[in-house]
This record gives sequence, C-alpha cells and structure tokens, in this order.
Amino acid sequence: MYNLIVVGGGPAGLAAAYSAWSSGLRDILILERDKELGGILNQCIHNGFGVKRFGEALSGPEYAARFEDMVASTGVEVKTDTMVLDIGKDKTVYAVNPQDGYVAYPTKSVILAMGCRERTRGAISIPGTRPAGVFSAGTAQRFMNIDGYMVGKRVVILGSGDIGLIMARRMTLEGAKVLACVEVMPHSSGLRANIARCLNDFDIPLMLSHTVTDIRGDKRVTGVTVSAVDENLRPIPGTEQDFECDTLLLSVGLVPENELTKSAGIALDPRTRGAVVYENRETDLEGVFACGNVLHVHDLVDFVSEEAEFAGRAAAEYVRFGEKTKDFYSVKTSGGVTYTVPQKIRKGLGNEKIHLYLRVNRTLAKANLVLKRDGEELMRFRKSHLAPGEMQSIEFEACALEKAGSGDEIEVVLEEN
Repeated sequence: MYNLIVVGGGPAGLAAAYSAWSSGLRDILILERDKELGGILNQCIHNGFGVKRFGEALSGPEYAARFEDMVASTGVEVKTDTMVLDIGKDKTVYAVNPQDGYVAYPTKSVILAMGCRERTRGAISIPGTRPAGVFSAGTAQRFMNIDGYMVGKRVVILGSGDIGLIMARRMTLEGAKVLACVEVMPHSSGLRANIARCLNDFDIPLMLSHTVTDIRGDKRVTGVTVSAVDENLRPIPGTEQDFECDTLLLSVGLVPENELTKSAGIALDPRTRGAVVYENRETDLEGVFACGNVLHVHDLVDFVSEEAEFAGRAAAEYVRFGEKTKDFYSVKTSGGVTYTVPQKIRKGLGNEKIHLYLRVNRTLAKANLVLKRDGEELMRFRKSHLAPGEMQSIEFEACALEKAGSGDEIEVVLEEN
C-alpha cells in the first residue's frame, strides 16, 4: 500500500509529491496520463515562470525541469502514460496503462492535481459555420510549440485570457497578423503584464465589451463578425465589424478538470468549479486533498507550486496523525469578492498560518479586503490594485479569527478605498 498517490504530474503534482517527501513521507506514487511529466508547461516556451519561486524568469519547460529534478532526487515513484479512471470511497485509485493493464492502487491518502482544460466553442455558442481554422488558444499553442505547425496567417482572438494574450505575441513573432483581441467583458481577464507585453508592444487592439457574433467560411474560416455588447452582454445591432481572417483562436476561460473529483462524490464549489476544501486543501472525503488548477484556476505557476506544497505537507501530516477536527468556520464572500479558497477553516489551529486565495469582480486602484465575524472586523488588508484577472492572496494566523464575534462564519468583504 502507498502512503500517498498524486494524480497528475504537472507543476502541482510535482510540487505536492516533493513537499510530501520533504515532510518525511515515503511510499509516494505519481500517476500521469501523458507520456512525460511537466503538464501544460511543456508547451509554454515563453519565459516569465518562476520569478517568485526561483528568483529568475524561466521558460515553462525549464520550470518543469526544476521540479522534475527535485522529484528525481527523491524515492518518489512515477508512472507516466497512466490514466486514472476512478477513486473509491476508501481512497483506492483505479488506473490503466499499457504495461500494467488495469490496476487498483490502495493508498492512505490522495492528492488531486489534474489541472484544468479550456472552454470550447460549444460552451459559448458562437453562431455561424464550422469550418477549419477555429482553435482553442492552448491547442494552437501546442500545434506551434510542440508540433511545429503554423495554424494561420490572419488571426482574430476571442477572449483576453493569458493563453490568448501570449498566443497573440507568439503568432505575431512567427509572421502572422493578429487583427484584434476581442473581450466580451468591460475588463480583460488576463494579467496587466501580459496585456502590455503581448498586445500593446505589438499594436494589437484590445476590443473590450465586444464579442464574435458570426463565423464565415466553408472549408476554412474566411472571416468573422465582431459586435459590441450591452451591459447584459447582448450584441448591439448596428455595431457589427467584419474581419477577413483565416483563423479564430478562443481564449474564453479555463475549467478545472474535475471528472474524477465528481465521481468520487467530493463536494464542488459552483464558483470555482473545484472542490470545497479546508485550509490544508483537504476535501470533504477524508484523506483526499486538491491543489493547483484542478482546485481553482491560477494566474501564475508559482502560486500553483505554493499551494501544492501546502497540500503535500498536509497529506504527510494526515498519514502520520490522522484527520484534524471537523469543527470549522465557513468562509463567505460579499462586496465584490467572487470566491475564496479555502472555503472552510478549521477551529483551534492556534498560530498556524492560513493562506487565503480570492478573486474580485471589478478593477480598483485602491481597496481593502476585510475579514469579519458576526459583522465585527477581525483584520483588514490594504491592496494597491485589484482586478478580476488577477488572483489575490492574503495570509494571517488562524487564532486571529477568534478575536471577535462568536459565529461559525467568516466573511471576506471588498471595501473601496
């Protein structure tokens, strides 16, 4: 029997396994469905990864290689080309691969680190024909960076997520003409740095409060129609603009890869589409933890690794000492905070550090994030810039939650400054 099985060998899975090993846990197995470790980082050949974690700007493969080397220096067992099919209530992990066939792996704990996937055209219901030339931004990135295939020459990008912004720059550098990046919301969903480096530096227009309302073409895309939208995100008649292009890239959001989580009966948060977790990233299935993009979509891989390290240490602690108390505070949101992770914080943790991640629903130059209990303020955190496309984090000692009030709910409130 293993002490820990990590499902997923991307940045979250690698960091979680190494953290658990460093915390003294042994008999650890990583199961990865691809033929190599590293996950999505293998196709992210641009730099900028690892500034927070390693103090230098690395490419995606370089960042992944750092953690692969760290894991290789331990006794962690790795099985690639292995698809996990199910996780039982007793935490048995059922998987299949070409060498072993169908295998049941009994284990004392599990960390879910399956990452996320892109939303597709079907999820956003764009009208028009279905010719070749419509790609998700991540698919186009893989074609170009792994397979060496140029997906198009005249490009429109729908959505301003970070992958779409990065692909705007990538395609421009490869000789394509990116006509516009179209975003249905009145604000970008990408990082400010990526807007500056990937759009502004190449004079690519960002059309906020616009969307694609038609795709034209028979065998190949020949053009798209872009329309402005109103405050209800409905196209405004008479605002149509036609773009002649051969390619449409979709960067319309990422969704946690949570089929395994759902099949295991683990509760999901409808806002994050990831598991509901305690402060140590344990789900409501005892001994099963979640971290990284399968829990909630991150902006920076450094935060993915940081959160995975929490989960790895927690899994090691669980195997040694068993589950902590189930008595907890529920974390609620208001005033523009859209979600928090964790959603539950156990009581009686003393001065243990709590790392709370969250997102807001509007852009503010200055604001306060306030924690309250029974309406009484516990603490506040001043922020110089908040935006929906940029995840925020706050850190505090668990005992601070007991300074005021007597209820079982902690409220996180956004207050404009």
